[in-house]
Amino acid sequence: MKPTKYFGRRRRHLHLRNKIKGTGDRPRLVVFRSNRHIYAQAVDDSEGKVITGVSSLSAALKEVKVKGDKKAFAEAVGRLIAAKLSKLGIKKVVFDRAGYRYHGRVKALADAARKEGLEF
Repeated sequence: MKPTKYFGRRRRHLHLRNKIKGTGDRPRLVVFRSNRHIYAQAVDDSEGKVITGVSSLSAALKEVKVKGDKKAFAEAVGRLIAAKLSKLGIKKVVFDRAGYRYHGRVKALADAARKEGLEF
């Protein structure tokens, strides 16, 4: 196969996954970014389960009625995932940027989650 951006990001993500592990007390906050949407999930790697997840397609986000560009949606997703995790009693997470640069929408999501009280 011809090397593409996807394979480079995938390789970087697998390299990061060898270092980053989420537990029940401190789950891994994974970010996935597509061209149009952004997704965030909290994963407990010890059990192999997703604790909770939010995306820019979520019904809860449509109630908020975000106006602006994709970065505004990323900030809203960050606030919403932090609120969901705080309801579950989780204050600390391990941030997994999934091979993306810590820039733009990924950074906006992380900063919004920090403002809501999550500790990375």
